[in-house]
Amino acid sequence: MTSPASTPFRQRDYVAGEFVDPAGDLGVWLCDPSTGERIALQAASSPEVVERVLAEADAAHVRGDWAAMPVEERAALLERIADALDERAGDVAIVEGASAGLPAPIAAAFGGSLAGNFRDVAAMIREQVNPEQLGEPDRPVELWRFPWGPTAILVPWNAAGAMAAKKTAYALGAGNTVILKPPEWAPFACTHLAEAIDSVGLPRGVFGMVHGGAAVGRAITEDARIRAISFTGSVETGRAVARAGAGNFAALQLELGGNNPVLVRADADVAAAAASLAAGMVKLNGQWCEGPGKVWVAADVHDEFVAALLDALSSFTLGPHTEAVDIGPLAHESRRVDLQAQVDRLVSRGGKELVASQPVPAGGWFWAPRVVVGAPEAECVEEMFGPVVTVHPMADEAAAIAAANASPYGLAAYVFGTDIEGAMAVGRALRFGEVKVNGTSLLDMSERSAQSFWRCSGLGGHGNRDLLAFFQGVQIVGMDRPGVPI
Repeated sequence: MTSPASTPFRQRDYVAGEFVDPAGDLGVWLCDPSTGERIALQAASSPEVVERVLAEADAAHVRGDWAAMPVEERAALLERIADALDERAGDVAIVEGASAGLPAPIAAAFGGSLAGNFRDVAAMIREQVNPEQLGEPDRPVELWRFPWGPTAILVPWNAAGAMAAKKTAYALGAGNTVILKPPEWAPFACTHLAEAIDSVGLPRGVFGMVHGGAAVGRAITEDARIRAISFTGSVETGRAVARAGAGNFAALQLELGGNNPVLVRADADVAAAAASLAAGMVKLNGQWCEGPGKVWVAADVHDEFVAALLDALSSFTLGPHTEAVDIGPLAHESRRVDLQAQVDRLVSRGGKELVASQPVPAGGWFWAPRVVVGAPEAECVEEMFGPVVTVHPMADEAAAIAAANASPYGLAAYVFGTDIEGAMAVGRALRFGEVKVNGTSLLDMSERSAQSFWRCSGLGGHGNRDLLAFFQGVQIVGMDRPGVPI
C-alpha cells in the first residue's frame, strides 16, 4: 500500500530515472504518533527492483558520466537540487513531524535544513584541488581523489530527511552513484528528497532508492557492486551492516549509538546545569544519538541537582507534534513500550523512577520525561533513546572519568562546572568523539568541528570535510624518485 500522491506521505521507489510504487509491504502500520491514526503500511521493494537499482548504479559508475562531469557542472546541479528542496521544505516538515513526533517548530527547522547540505558540498568541491601536484617540474607526481563507486546510504528514523540529504549530497558531490534506503519507520522525507533530485535530471542510474526492512538492507550492503556504505542507526544493526560490507571490503562509515555520560562537578551551577541537561534530554523528544544518558553528580549536590532537574523537566509542555510544544510524542508505540521496559528493569534492580509532573495528553505515544536514581551503575550501560537519564552520586571524579571511559561506547559526553579550565581538563580526559562543556546543543561547536566514533559507537567520524573525504578514495600517480637506495 502507498499513500495517495496528493498527500505528502508518499513512498516511492526510484530506479533508472523513474518512480515506481513499491511492490509490497512489511505488514506494519506507520501511525501519527500524536493520535495513533494509521497513515500507511511500511513499503517493501521487490527483489527485482533492488537488483535493477544496483545494476543501474553500477552501470552509471562504469560509464563515468557523473564522476567525469566538470566540477562546475556537477556543483550547479547540486545547487539546483537545493533549490528544489527549498520548495518542498513545508511538506518535509509535515512528514518529519509525523515520523518522529517532532514539535512543529523543530520539524520546520529540519524541513528547511535539507537544501543547505547540497549548497555546502557544491562550494566544497569547487574549492577542492584535483589533482594536487606533489612533484617537481621534471618529475610529475599527482594526488587524485576519486569516487569509490556505487554507494549505499542507510539512514535512521529519528532524522531521516536531514540525514539522507546530507549523506546523499556529499556522496553525489564526491562523484559517486548512490542508492538510498529510507528507514522503514520514517520513509516519507526521503521521497521528497528523491523527487527534488529527479527534478534536475541527473544522468540515469546516478541516484536510486528502494524501500524495505533488514532483507533489503542486507541485499544492498552484501552486494559486491557496492563499494562504500554509510549507515547511521543502532549498534546492533551497525554490526550487521559491518558484517555485510566486510565480505567485499567496502569502505564503511558507521555512526551508531551510545549511553552518553554527563559529569556534573562539585563547583557546577546546579540550577544552570540542571536546566541545560533537561533541555538536552528533551531535544527531538529525547530521540537523538548524542543525547545525555548516564549522569554522575558530585555527591554533595546530588539530591539538590535531582530536584532541580525534575523541576526543569516539569516546566516543559507535552503536546501534539503539530503544535509549538516543548516535547512531542515518542515516534512509535513500540518505542514507548521498549523504553518503559528498560526503565522497569532498572527499577527491578533497585532504581527509583521519578517522573516529571506535567499533564500528559491522552492518546498517541506520549511519555513524560523522567529520572532514574539509585540504579546500580553496572546496570546502566545501554542507550535508552528517550527523555530519561540515570543519575549517580560521584564521590571520586577520577573514578567517574575512568568508569565513563570503560563504557563500550564513545559518541558524546558532557561536563558541567564553573571552573572552565577544570571542566575542559575533564573533557580532555574523556575518550568520546564530542565533549561539550556547560551545554547540550544539537549543533556543532565550530564550523570546523570533527569527531571520531569511538569504540562500539561506530567507524569513522563526521565533520563536513571528513564526510566528503570518506566518499572518496585517494590515488597517487607519478614518476618514481630516481636513484633511491631502496
